[in-house]
Amino acid sequence: MPDTAPSIDLQLPPLGRHGPRRARALMIQGTASDVGKSLLVAGLCRAYTRRGLRVRPFKAQNMSNNAAVTRDTDARPGPDGAQPRGEIGRAQALQARACGVPPSIHMNPVLLKPQTNVGSQVVLRGRALGNCPARIYHQMRQGMMPAILDSFERLCADADLVLVEGAGSGAEIYLRNSDITNMYFAERAGIPVVMLGDLDKGGTMSHLVGTWLLLSEADRARVVGYLVNKFRGDFSLFEPACETITAHTGWSFLGVVRWFEGASRLPAEDSLALERPAAQDWTGGGTLNIAVPRLSRVANFDDMDPLAAEPAVNLRWLMPGQALPADTEVVILPGSKATRADLDVLRKEGWDIDILAHVRRGGRVVGLCAGFQMLGRVVRDPLGVEGEPGETPGLGLLDLETEIGGHKRLIELGARDSISGCQVEGYEMHMGRTTGAGLQHPWLVLEDAGGTTRPEGALSHQGRVMGGYLHGIFAGDAFRAHWLEQVGARAAQLDFDARIEQALDDLGAHIDENLDLDALLALAR
Repeated sequence: MPDTAPSIDLQLPPLGRHGPRRARALMIQGTASDVGKSLLVAGLCRAYTRRGLRVRPFKAQNMSNNAAVTRDTDARPGPDGAQPRGEIGRAQALQARACGVPPSIHMNPVLLKPQTNVGSQVVLRGRALGNCPARIYHQMRQGMMPAILDSFERLCADADLVLVEGAGSGAEIYLRNSDITNMYFAERAGIPVVMLGDLDKGGTMSHLVGTWLLLSEADRARVVGYLVNKFRGDFSLFEPACETITAHTGWSFLGVVRWFEGASRLPAEDSLALERPAAQDWTGGGTLNIAVPRLSRVANFDDMDPLAAEPAVNLRWLMPGQALPADTEVVILPGSKATRADLDVLRKEGWDIDILAHVRRGGRVVGLCAGFQMLGRVVRDPLGVEGEPGETPGLGLLDLETEIGGHKRLIELGARDSISGCQVEGYEMHMGRTTGAGLQHPWLVLEDAGGTTRPEGALSHQGRVMGGYLHGIFAGDAFRAHWLEQVGARAAQLDFDARIEQALDDLGAHIDENLDLDALLALAR
């Protein structure tokens, strides 16, 4: 990774105000990571949208390898002159869906995609600037504030309410001078803050009071109240704690959000969700066992959500130290932000040996994006795009080789698969070019509305190993049903898109039932 910051090239119209600010705004900050900020904002987005307001989500900086493709008229065109595309964190894409609007680069102007323990790819307003270590990024991120504030103003010019999500903990005062997403952003944007505590974690009282103790007087005054999240049981037992919190902080208690059982029906924001015990076991009582290795830089792992939702499927994430179960029928290699590094993880865990033995026994393997690259003979990264320059042997299950580099391919796809006859939709999001004889046997043959076809991915001669670059393919009900039939399972009559919409409706109703939305709206300004 470079030791100097990449240049900040906005490639957008001149910055500036976009007329009088129309929208009210309210910021949700947390006492820690994973306290439920993203889900709460999604629920508020749906609840206020159902009340007839034009709502938009905003998060200045997100760190996640789960990303979504956007379309923006002011984004930079693709290298081939294609329609402009960008990328933002998937959490903000879900929040946009809760608002009933397409995702935009302005909803998450800075996205960090971790590639190593100390460095990330930096994406500014939808386009990758390059990779840099954390210490370099800390030096460069204040230079992004004009673009961040401009994106915020663009949303405010076209909305009644903008709901702003903080990142991690709002009380990390050692980061205050370089902060672009918590209190410094709230100060620059002139918006009030609601602090969110998590009862499921425990220590909520100390977290909230400790946050108050660490904040400056000015930042304390910006907080208009606090919420308690993920509560289960009799809340009257916790009410004395709220009295103590208010007595110490002076912040108003704004309500409690009880545990939402439907959260598992919505895409998770980041890979923390995979660490929970429920994700480590076979789920349900299905007939098809699918195992997914938990890679260190796993990306876009919501590709697995539609399969996990099928009653016929038992889907298990393999954690480090776990062997591939002998009764596994399908292994799926998911996306990754660091293909070569995660090939090393496969070998360190012995999963490469397990997978090769699985194929010899007649098992199936599917590779998605980086997982597809891993199935080939070698992955090269001569420019060090994802880490140290070099090359790493692949699993050798497909006659392919990949070179990382070049322009990042961001594209949405909607076509018909000529092999299955099914409509397929999805997106590509990768840096790398795959070549080799294996591409002569494509997994899919995509046909657009004009009848033009192109091959996608590769399929082994025996038909048991397959892969491609298309994310989101299993969200298509017809294609998922066809694929499950090919591997020996029967799909349910599941409308996956409607399932997510219903979950968002349920979440919005849950938030409406738990909180005084009129009082919260009155606090926005």
